[in-house]
Amino acid sequence: MSYRLIVRITLVFSLFLSGCTMFYSDYETPSVYVTTFKALPTQGIAPRFEIGLHVINPNRQALELDGLHYTIEIEGHRILEGVSNQLPVIAAYDEGDVTLEASANIINSLRLLSDLSQKQRDHFKYEIIVKLDVGALRPRLKVKKEGEISLMSLTR
Repeated sequence: MSYRLIVRITLVFSLFLSGCTMFYSDYETPSVYVTTFKALPTQGIAPRFEIGLHVINPNRQALELDGLHYTIEIEGHRILEGVSNQLPVIAAYDEGDVTLEASANIINSLRLLSDLSQKQRDHFKYEIIVKLDVGALRPRLKVKKEGEISLMSLTR
């Protein structure tokens, strides 16, 4: 292969990559909110939960989700984790709901209970991480929500 041909191929490939970057440069991360969380009938030892997520797509392209991975941690203990590939297409500038099922991690749940029994507290730190796979040509989107839950506010 001649030197000129290699330079031309490299130049065309570079222009192609920069064009792809410009195409997605104004892409905003969708918002994800937990809307429901309820217990399901168990099938075995681990409790099962249904988690409802509300996804808001602020982009001009439809959000065609290939897959989703989520984790829920309380006080640093990963309590729930799961994946789904049965997801709706969320139109441009639209929103939609996703329902997931998850089993609790019993070992981490026991560790959390052990930690909580050693220290009495009113507030619990939580972290929810949702990774959205929007296809092979775009990077995965990571949405992270963290905060505190007060037991006093739950009992009112």
